[in-house]
Amino acid sequence: MERMYYEVHEGNGPYLLLIHGMLSSRAQWTRNLAALSTKTRPVVLELWGHGRSPSPTDPAPYEPEAMAAQLELTRRELGADKWFVCGQSFGATVTLRYSLLYPEHVHGQVFTNSTSALATPEKVKEIYADVNKLAGNLAKNGQEGLKRMRIHPIHAKRLPPGAQQELMADAHLLNPLGIANLFQVTSPNASLSEFVHGTKVPTLLVAGEKEERFVPHRKYAEENIPGIKVVGVDGGHACNIEAAEGFNAAVLDFIQQHS
Repeated sequence: MERMYYEVHEGNGPYLLLIHGMLSSRAQWTRNLAALSTKTRPVVLELWGHGRSPSPTDPAPYEPEAMAAQLELTRRELGADKWFVCGQSFGATVTLRYSLLYPEHVHGQVFTNSTSALATPEKVKEIYADVNKLAGNLAKNGQEGLKRMRIHPIHAKRLPPGAQQELMADAHLLNPLGIANLFQVTSPNASLSEFVHGTKVPTLLVAGEKEERFVPHRKYAEENIPGIKVVGVDGGHACNIEAAEGFNAAVLDFIQQHS
């Protein structure tokens, strides 16, 4: 079985799984690891087609439940009975689903701005209406096709000095086949808007308040995820980078409350 790449960092306390968003990598967490390591042992995982993870040709591993199962395999390999999980953007579609499927193994979960995780069925159809066209473009144009996507780090504008370069250092590792499969197979079925009311674990949303398009999804989370705590920070979509100090403080406080 092919496995998503992950690495374990030194730290103190329970394991904390960290998963980046689309077209990112382990570099997503460069500004967070030192702080988070003071109270956790960070486990940084890279999604199919990203960073050091493979890009299976079989579509089955890209099914949302199969991706959640990859996290469960990782937990077992670590020998942890319970851990914390944290998903950024598209990564939240994986961690939120994992917590719904395996709540007995989750101390608590954290996520950031994620339209893909909270979109209504109608919004999902709108967002992914041209997904086959996108996949065809990636098959034809490869890395150049990836660079034309507005979410590619080459187009980042709000990041602090040095952060864009950190993300770009891994950008050449993005695999167009793996990314295409994530869009075609995973994305149309990734939203959890119809299921989050069944959440049974403590939940923290660290919301980047500069991203206006996330406002209705934040409201949906506040109204539908039982017991959710929301902390707003002065950042946009990549709030763990743009507002790293506020993100780190909110996560560490949450960890301390629920360890």
